[in-house]
Amino acid sequence: MHITEQENALFAQWRASCPRLVADGVVSPADYLASTPRICVVLKEVNDPEGGGWDLRRYLADEGGRAATWTNVARWVHGIRQLQQGEESPWAYYEQVDAEFRQAQLRSICAFNLKKLPGMHTCDPALLEHHAKLDRHYIQAQYALYDPDITLCCGTGDLFVDIVGLPQRWRRTRRGVWWQATAPGKYVVDYAHPAARVRSHMLMYGLMDALREIRADAGAVAEARAAA
Repeated sequence: MHITEQENALFAQWRASCPRLVADGVVSPADYLASTPRICVVLKEVNDPEGGGWDLRRYLADEGGRAATWTNVARWVHGIRQLQQGEESPWAYYEQVDAEFRQAQLRSICAFNLKKLPGMHTCDPALLEHHAKLDRHYIQAQYALYDPDITLCCGTGDLFVDIVGLPQRWRRTRRGVWWQATAPGKYVVDYAHPAARVRSHMLMYGLMDALREIRADAGAVAEARAAA
């Protein structure tokens, strides 16, 4: 069954307890499955005071999402793809990003909110945790569809690993970014929210720096295990 069909079947069940659910997940299955590495971005909730009931996948595909959040995500995705090729663009390339750039980059990702009910501008941590734990079995089932290589938790790391049943076995880069390996070549990274009040270039290259170190560190561990 197609990924989108699997997502939609799950959401149909989920809506029995969450009628205003905002659907999310893989923006374009063909682009996601063809991408290297496969990236899943785990956020908290959508900002929607009108009440939900729509599809984040379509919003990202058709409009590139809300600039305040998704501009930085698009930059990160492009940068991660370049890292895979041993390249890196200067900040001047990313400084002016439009909806077309966002659409192009976001097609290849999975965008995943822990709380499917919409929220407001500022997330309530207690409410987020309540809903995530209430929907634990649905969240586990959804995440199991994706098999991502990089799961990028945007301020959701501890809650996410608890909900999906991963151990709290965090490691830390030299510059303070928490991460853990879930399988060879597959990582969960706990990073800032893309709309955090930090200069965008600092967020961008802070993440690129962390991912370079994580790949090198994980590669060294794998070699040591193979030699043992």
